[in-house]
Amino acid sequence: MPTPRTERPEVRRRGFVEVRWRQFRRAPRPVFRAVMTSLSIAVVLGIAFLAYDIALDRGATLPGGDLRLLALTLYVGIVLVAGAVLTYLVVPLPTGIEGRRATRTPWSLALGLFAAVPIAYLVLVVLHEIVKPLIT
Repeated sequence: MPTPRTERPEVRRRGFVEVRWRQFRRAPRPVFRAVMTSLSIAVVLGIAFLAYDIALDRGATLPGGDLRLLALTLYVGIVLVAGAVLTYLVVPLPTGIEGRRATRTPWSLALGLFAAVPIAYLVLVVLHEIVKPLIT
């Protein structure tokens, strides 16, 4: 004898903004760790670069002269490399098997690099275009 089918309630479709907000609030732990690692490095180095930039704008004479381009290049390079390496160390990839030890692969490095690229530039934009005019 066939069993009667129970009616499932209709699933409400979420809008684009609601889906993105939910993804933002419930980000996976590896992604959150990768972003926070890169963000902390970028903020610390960005503040140092901003202090150097403001000192040169106010007429400070520093050894080597105006090396902003070199400092900017080093900032981006250090944020990218440190973000990738620290993410590799902090974010083990899940195995999906209970009791099996998580492993680190080049994908952990790639996750850190892909998280560090936009963060390095966004921090520079915020510090240079928003914070610097408020300070000076």
